[in-house]
Amino acid sequence: MSMRIETAGPSNEGVAGDEQESLLQPGQGGKNSPNISVDHDLDAAAEVLGDGAIFVSSSPAMLALRQQIEKIAEYDIPVLILGESGSGKEVVAQLLHTRSSRARRPFLKVNCAAVPGPLLESELFGYERGAFTGAVRSNPGKFEICNSGTILLDEIGEISPALQAKLLHVLQDKTVCRLGGSAPIRVGARVIAATNVDIPEALESGALRQDLYYRLNTFVLRIPPLRNRPEEIPLLLEHFLGRFARLYGCNKVPPSRRLVAACLAYSWPGNVRELQSFTQRFLIHGDEKRSLEELQGVGRIMTGHAVTADSPAESSLTNLKELGRQVKSSAEKPAIERILQETRFNRKAAARRLKISYKGLLRKLREYDLDGKTARLPSETIEMHG
Repeated sequence: MSMRIETAGPSNEGVAGDEQESLLQPGQGGKNSPNISVDHDLDAAAEVLGDGAIFVSSSPAMLALRQQIEKIAEYDIPVLILGESGSGKEVVAQLLHTRSSRARRPFLKVNCAAVPGPLLESELFGYERGAFTGAVRSNPGKFEICNSGTILLDEIGEISPALQAKLLHVLQDKTVCRLGGSAPIRVGARVIAATNVDIPEALESGALRQDLYYRLNTFVLRIPPLRNRPEEIPLLLEHFLGRFARLYGCNKVPPSRRLVAACLAYSWPGNVRELQSFTQRFLIHGDEKRSLEELQGVGRIMTGHAVTADSPAESSLTNLKELGRQVKSSAEKPAIERILQETRFNRKAAARRLKISYKGLLRKLREYDLDGKTARLPSETIEMHG
């Protein structure tokens, strides 16, 4: 029986939760796992993994995603990660690996879109000597190398249908057969697959085999795009500024309020990867005016936020967390009001729609002075059916 986990929230996601999970401690995991460290300059909701990757969970959607990762990490089952390009699918896979009992074993990523089909097969399954021209010696594939570890198949939707069929057999039988060989080799790697394709469209067109999809989707994790969680942008901006300042040997320049506001207003179609590249450019040329013009000139500035790129400039921003709270309030209050209206002020139904606890909704109603609007309506005791 296939179980499905899909993190989702209100359509205008971008509100910060009150809960904060404990961080991995420095040094947790083995020598083959990504090094884990904690950046003490960041909010407790930010967790830094190996190679400078960061997982931020200050929004309800990302907090829910983190909680699901904690629940399923120990189970030796395939996981399918869905999300737009640059949204952090590899980071989620790394976090799954480090939270599992396989943390001391290898974590390998294979970019299926970057390797041509014939080469990808030998890359995954290995080959025997003489299997093809140039195969002067036997070579193990990623599944063998990653035995007892975790293998991430990134952009799984780019694999040819023929190779997908072979991959399905690996998932079912836990064995591989090298190119040019005949003896099955037992493998025990945990498979995590990731893609940014439209799944229904890929299934309908045949680009993604249904049998492989149903094998991989035992658990499905969805990563929301960065534009749906803007309160996490200040944390990410601070992290990248510090990281690249250390890397380039330059001073970490505090961003002005105007620059942060512009980052919050921008839609980030390239998601976290685009924000990272933007931060690198800002540190290299050091021209804030140029960075503002870059954000304003592409024509993808979002609307509906309380802060905009034209907000009054201040000399520096010393509290990114507070600005994140301001953005959270401007997005969260109207979302709660809209859901309350749609549910006819049925607070229990509204809490289910918002995917928060009933007590959590009551707390938010008090925080935004909305409890008076619903106190006189005991409609939560009446459930409408039909």
